Amino acid sequence: MKNYDMKHIRNIAFLGASGAGKTTLTEQLLHASGMTTRVGKVDEGNTVMDFDPEEIARKMSIALAVCHIDWKDARINLVDAPGYPDFLGEQICAATAVETAMIVANAAGGFEVGLELSLELLEDKKISKAFIINRMDNEHADFDKILEIIRENSDVHAVPIFLPIGKENTFEGVVDLIKMKAFVHDVEKPIPAEMESHVEEARHVLMEAVAETDEDLLNKYFENGELSNEELTRGTKKAIADGALIPAFVCSAGSSVGIKSLLDAIVEYLPSAYDKKEVSVLTNDKASTIVGSPDGEVLGYIFKTYADPNMGDVAYIRMYSGTIKSGMDVYIPEKDSKDKVGNITYILGKNRSDASELRAGEIGALVKLKVAKSLTTIVNLNGKSCFPPVEWPTPVFWQAIKASNQADEDKIGSALTRVMGEDPTISLFMNAETHENIISGMGEQQIALVLKKMKNRYKVEAELKEPRIPYKETIMGSADVNYKHKKQSGGKGQYGDVYIRINPTPRGEGFKFINSVVGGTIPSNFIPAIEKGVVETMEKGIVAGYQVVDISVDVYFGSYHDVDSSEMAFKIASSMALKNGFTQAKPILLEPIHEIVIITPSEYMGDIMGDISTRRGKILGMEQKGKKQLLSAHLPAAELFGYFPILKSLTQGRGRFLQKFSHYEKVPDELAQKVIAAYKEQE
Repeated sequence: MKNYDMKHIRNIAFLGASGAGKTTLTEQLLHASGMTTRVGKVDEGNTVMDFDPEEIARKMSIALAVCHIDWKDARINLVDAPGYPDFLGEQICAATAVETAMIVANAAGGFEVGLELSLELLEDKKISKAFIINRMDNEHADFDKILEIIRENSDVHAVPIFLPIGKENTFEGVVDLIKMKAFVHDVEKPIPAEMESHVEEARHVLMEAVAETDEDLLNKYFENGELSNEELTRGTKKAIADGALIPAFVCSAGSSVGIKSLLDAIVEYLPSAYDKKEVSVLTNDKASTIVGSPDGEVLGYIFKTYADPNMGDVAYIRMYSGTIKSGMDVYIPEKDSKDKVGNITYILGKNRSDASELRAGEIGALVKLKVAKSLTTIVNLNGKSCFPPVEWPTPVFWQAIKASNQADEDKIGSALTRVMGEDPTISLFMNAETHENIISGMGEQQIALVLKKMKNRYKVEAELKEPRIPYKETIMGSADVNYKHKKQSGGKGQYGDVYIRINPTPRGEGFKFINSVVGGTIPSNFIPAIEKGVVETMEKGIVAGYQVVDISVDVYFGSYHDVDSSEMAFKIASSMALKNGFTQAKPILLEPIHEIVIITPSEYMGDIMGDISTRRGKILGMEQKGKKQLLSAHLPAAELFGYFPILKSLTQGRGRFLQKFSHYEKVPDELAQKVIAAYKEQE
């Protein structure tokens, strides 16, 4: 298969809301370019990009997919990412592999949640951006209106390069404002007379926007009142590559209108891999730049792994510099380990075709890598560069997960690891205090999908439930207690006698053990056993089964027996003394408090603040950021774990939050009594 020069490669990602038509648009592009012989349909489950059984069943994309399109001496590598908010991580992965993110918007829609998330995701990304206003043949489709809605709700000002000819059921083609040509059902036609004034006006808007990105062009524009076609073409390409201009194109994937014009525009106006050949990396932990070249040092990035049930892990890789070949030894900086390149393929959805090598600018797949995983770098054996780590959004949804039956307990770990390897926004940790495995991510659909994948691919069944809250126990008062453990049952007995004082320590200072025994009332060799009895009891909990924290225990007196005293006897005595004293010292429960930042349109702020107060939250402050309000608050973990669905409901899906653990606070007495009562029922 032909290798393409970097100048003839376009790497693009389709982002945007679920339902905007990204997958159908990809089908049309593949068919129009001759890469496929038919146009697949999402509803029929036969598209190139939605090949996972779950995608076919749900009739929606849940993971990014990759294909390549050969068009007019150029290779277009296309990464199609799902638009549903739970799978935002797939969009983040897609954006790491391309020069241009093309946001697909529904011409008949509004400022949809997925569209908003894609725009926010791209705010700080140093890649080119473009809009495709799709579904122009739908009822209520309005090209100008959707662009205006985007401007009103974000800081993005997209400038049309295409104008639609007609709309809804009369949509039949596009006008290219740079070429000043009309294309009706892919046939070049004169610009419709009724559009001429609108076309001229839109061309001047484009011309002015391009001129403002370049001082020389701006001077020529002021001198002549316009730019030549060559100046406009060159200026547009440079402005898009530099991120100074966000172009808008238009088409209809449903009726295939404007598809070939869009292919032409991708090749003619969007930046090539060569145009963006300078890559920011970390070299010996310091920021540096590598200039990509097929003959340069090897620099590749695995932006996604897919666990193929038949072939094992398939690694989607973008080559930024150098050339890799099958059998080649490489180094994985993030793992500090070597790996060997196995089979190399080009990707067309689930189908792959063998490639002898992958060169700078290309996207392909590697099979049977042993070390390299998602979001790792591939370099030469002596390479010292890697890509900076990706910043992921914090989890907003948590569930405890366990095997449904004993037979799957040994297999659940490996199955979870493989499924989670496909989506870095999913994390798993063992809560040492509640002894639960907690899986977290971006939403209910995403976590539910983990269970389905484990069952369908690896025959492992698991179940979810609300996580237990990791409360802690402490005291507000003091106690002075004695406990004598004495047991005689023939032969050697047990004897241990301790006097202890229990006091609270400042919040967060932890446990303090004090040995104030004088005069040998307790031999020194028994003191460690006394401390061990206290510590083990604290770990198990006393009033509600949760770890005891922030207390001091001072052992100051006791007695022993020359024959019957033992480490075990003193350990039991100190444990019982602590239990008795703890219940006398005004015990309380502490609960974890998280600091959250809620990001939402202003119109929902009143409802959110009211809801936060009903959830025992404390408002810390508000600030404006762009078109959004940011509300900071403290919220108990007991309320946080189920908060995400509530926030979505309150904001029609447009609110989201970031969170991190902050501190522990006293649980209100009424709630504490319920927790303690529930614990006693289980005993």
